[in-house]
Amino acid sequence: MAEAVAKKSSKQRMAEYLKGWMPYRFKRYYAFIIATIFSLVIPWIKINGAHFFLLNFDHKQIHLFFTKFDMQELYMMPFLLIFGFLGVFFLTTLGGRVWCGWLCPQTIFRVIYRDLIQTKILGIRKNIKNKQKEPEGQMGKRAIGVLMWSILALIAAADFIWYFVPPEDFFQYIKHPAEHTVMITTLLIVAGFLIYDIVKLKEDFCIYVCPYARVQSVMYDEETIQTIYNTDRGGHIYSDDQEKKLVHNLKELHATEGDNAECTMCDACVRVCPTHIDIKRGTQLECINCLECADACTQVMGALGKPSLITWTSYSAVQEHRKPKFIRFRTIAYAIALVLALVGLFWMGSKKEYMLLNINRTTQLYKIKDNGHKVVNAYKFLFQNTQSERHSYYFEVESHPDIKILRPNKPFKLGGGQKVNKVIILYTTKDLVKDTTKDTPIPIKIKAYATDKKDKIVVERNTIFVFPRYDILQKKRQH
Repeated sequence: MAEAVAKKSSKQRMAEYLKGWMPYRFKRYYAFIIATIFSLVIPWIKINGAHFFLLNFDHKQIHLFFTKFDMQELYMMPFLLIFGFLGVFFLTTLGGRVWCGWLCPQTIFRVIYRDLIQTKILGIRKNIKNKQKEPEGQMGKRAIGVLMWSILALIAAADFIWYFVPPEDFFQYIKHPAEHTVMITTLLIVAGFLIYDIVKLKEDFCIYVCPYARVQSVMYDEETIQTIYNTDRGGHIYSDDQEKKLVHNLKELHATEGDNAECTMCDACVRVCPTHIDIKRGTQLECINCLECADACTQVMGALGKPSLITWTSYSAVQEHRKPKFIRFRTIAYAIALVLALVGLFWMGSKKEYMLLNINRTTQLYKIKDNGHKVVNAYKFLFQNTQSERHSYYFEVESHPDIKILRPNKPFKLGGGQKVNKVIILYTTKDLVKDTTKDTPIPIKIKAYATDKKDKIVVERNTIFVFPRYDILQKKRQH
């Protein structure tokens, strides 16, 4: 009877302490759902024919923030890469490996396979709170689990491909696999890797393969938010170098640390860890900040009416008994750098040209015609319509009114995405230069535009018009 009362009292204490508490595990599930929906839906959304993000190798385009950029416009890629790297550095400095535990596809896939398919659906694992022991036997159920994950892996691989081949093209190509072997092979390789990774490699990918785990430690400081076991309250289980275990049971803990050591030595935090570490050893490379150990400790200590010994905080905050500092020099510096990179990205994006023009000169510098009264220069212009609709194009010579267009003599049309090479002939009948020592290159500016949208679709390019030596012209005229 007394034992029942004590047990009831323990449950009451835990219920009172944990009232309104939501485990980090559930919060991570919400983050997983949002990230999954985002990654699956984004490839399907188009505005004016442009995707949010797409590296389209087929059409040699990059789509960013629903704007199309041709491969010749990749001058903005450095800003995009800088923004991406700075974002990772900022998150790591602020919250440690928060990406790994909360948004990484590897973590999401492992939770789907281990916690949902194996544990909740098939019952291969008996307890979601014990991730240390791998299931044995049950080959039939395990095969079904692998099959279920294989189907999801194909969907995930297809979703990955959609960021390089848009869905509207993907489903057309997949109808003719023999004509698109590269895409089909890539799809199968990615799906095969996901199956091997999630079923066989598991968290060893995080520990041994992922490079992020290797570089994260150099970004940490004393204020970086991490999963931390509070030795001041729980007691020292391991030596300072984390190698030697000082105590193995509660009796030894109280003998060395005194009765004030609150750790119950239940090892619930160890059993629930997906990367198979003991957080009581301190910060470790394998920790992915999933905080499942904090959830386990919260429930155990909640039964005693005490706060968890494992929290998401910083070492300085634990030592000084305060809240962690999110605003500090390093985070401010990264935030400023991120803003500058984002401003640079949008500034470069604002310089997008709605048509492309490349100008190349022919091998012949010039021709002299009409008995030395006309000088002709030939060029090769590559025009490309980067828009989805059809436009009519032409150009004019700016900054030099004496240089005229001989060919072509009228505008020409290009469909959406089309390009064309045009031989362009410019001429002059004026004596632009009277230099008898050398041919003279004269800088000119070419303004090309869509005749139907001259105010918006326009580009300017600089080139030269070569004028011959004046004595050569004079000889031609005399002859």
